[in-house]
Amino acid sequence: MNAAVPPRWLIAGTPRPGAPTLYCFAHGGGSATEYLRWGRDVPGAEFQAVQLPGRGSRYGEPPFDSMEALVAAFLDEVPLSRAPYAFFGHSLGSLVAYEITRALRDAGRPLPARLILSGYPAPHHRHVRADDPVHQLPDDELIERIAKIHGGIPQEVLDSAELRELVVGALRADYRVLETYTWRQAPPLPVPITVFGGSADHPREQLDAWQQHTTADVTVRQFPGGHFYLREEPEPVLRALESALREVRTPG
Repeated sequence: MNAAVPPRWLIAGTPRPGAPTLYCFAHGGGSATEYLRWGRDVPGAEFQAVQLPGRGSRYGEPPFDSMEALVAAFLDEVPLSRAPYAFFGHSLGSLVAYEITRALRDAGRPLPARLILSGYPAPHHRHVRADDPVHQLPDDELIERIAKIHGGIPQEVLDSAELRELVVGALRADYRVLETYTWRQAPPLPVPITVFGGSADHPREQLDAWQQHTTADVTVRQFPGGHFYLREEPEPVLRALESALREVRTPG
């Protein structure tokens, strides 16, 4: 593992010495900065937003085309905080956080003190249509399909050919990662899990099923809204995030 973190991987929030670190993994096609802004309203952690290639400050880098490549690169290049830390992920970011945690366990490395997973069902419940992969659609169809399924794409992007061109590469790459992913059965993690979701998104039983993936406790909280419920009513989500982080303690 490299001694220093390549600055392209992590965008740091306000330094908070003594506070646990929260690493945030964005949704499909998303950029790190959306979740970094939360740090202003959640003072109980030091935020580190994970920036994947192909977007934002890493727009010129080729994106990953598989979960295996993404996880291997992260583990090789990003030394995680020695203090207690947690992972937060939304949608695809939840799956990435989960798979990185499993890889850390397999490598015998320190694990996050808590996984906070949002907008994603337990991985053995995931349903991806192999006969109609989104990542193989032409650019305009891909963007329109994702907007129809999940929303979350700003109207100004939908209305602008130039902005569509900027975002379509990351969307295609992330959906390739998602649609070529295969869950592998393995022993459950010894890490407590907090699960958030929108009441109009995944059924509650698919969120409760995360219990099968840990030997520790699972807390499930649903909020009004769809897949991007956390944009619709952010205040209760941030308070719930703050509550989950109280369980992540630093020494002393």
